[in-house]
Amino acid sequence: MLFSEIIGQQEIKNQLIRTVSEQRIPHAQLFRGVEGTGKLPLAIAYAQYICCENRTATDSCGVCPSCLKFNKLAHPDLHFVFPVIKPQSKTVVCDDFIADFRKMVISETYFGVNQWFAYIADDKKQGMIYANESEEIMRKLNLKTYEAEYKIMIIWLPERMNNQCANKLLKIIEEPPAKTIFLLVSNAPDEILQTILSRTQHINVPRLTENEIEKALLSNSDVNIDTSVARHISRIAGGSYLKARLLLNENDENAMNFERFTTLMRLAWQVGNKKDYNALILLKKWSDDLAASTVGRERQKNFLAYAQRMTRENFIRNLQQPTLNYLTDNENNFSVKFSPFINERNVESLMSEFGIAERQIEQNANARFVFFDLTLKMIMMLKR
Repeated sequence: MLFSEIIGQQEIKNQLIRTVSEQRIPHAQLFRGVEGTGKLPLAIAYAQYICCENRTATDSCGVCPSCLKFNKLAHPDLHFVFPVIKPQSKTVVCDDFIADFRKMVISETYFGVNQWFAYIADDKKQGMIYANESEEIMRKLNLKTYEAEYKIMIIWLPERMNNQCANKLLKIIEEPPAKTIFLLVSNAPDEILQTILSRTQHINVPRLTENEIEKALLSNSDVNIDTSVARHISRIAGGSYLKARLLLNENDENAMNFERFTTLMRLAWQVGNKKDYNALILLKKWSDDLAASTVGRERQKNFLAYAQRMTRENFIRNLQQPTLNYLTDNENNFSVKFSPFINERNVESLMSEFGIAERQIEQNANARFVFFDLTLKMIMMLKR
């Protein structure tokens, strides 16, 4: 993967190239930022640039034997660690999924954890990097380099690493084998062990600009949209090209989250303000449906994250700041009447409760209790 193939991030590219030209490559670096800004592509392009046999001042050559292997993500000195979904009563490591991971990166480039889980399974389970992966990491890094000067290990989403594995990784980072580089790519660095964070050099990958996203959408041969649509999508994407693509595709999950949110708010308002107890029965069904095992914890967390975004956007709209709103047409139509109910009196509490519920689901709390408790709190917060 070439730097030139990555959307924007020129300052970060220059920074990475400078570490190579000055021969000051940190042995452990953490690419951090929101999902969809190009952190993983940057890490791969950086690894390719380090190993390139004929690199230029701005990019890898793309045609040397090393680059040709990087094009297939099959260089013998490039290793990947990433979350996987373990079948029941079976031990797995990342190499069991490496062919799928390579296909995903090559075909999509900008993808998220949910797309990855959907690709390898049914995304109803939460994937992670399991404890036994630490033995694989140690085995690979104790090997001599095959072709390149460095062994490079890219760890995608280290925040999903089992504690036992994370502690062993810490020891390796503290005393790395010679000529070894760790590139960690994280959406949620606050969830990584503090001791690992303190031993890595942080690279803050910023959100993409609206112009960069718009240009990328219009130049993508797989996307057939006009300039006005691309401009609207880039504005509400929040600096994430992945989110822009999801919004453009209007996938079923986005539509489902919108329906879930509007149903929750409408029914909670009816119970609290009109004493409509039929609505309370429907709220109980709403919580049971969302808590069902067929939905899965990843989708439950996605909804709660979506609810926080919608709460924030409606509060901003209520403050009469339309230029700061990032809503789709359907969301905007709903918010015209709904936004007055999100105000200084309840916005902090609403955001807090959605956030607490998301953390509880992440910690494997009973989803039935979490969502029914959430509906009761919504009733009180939307009550006049």
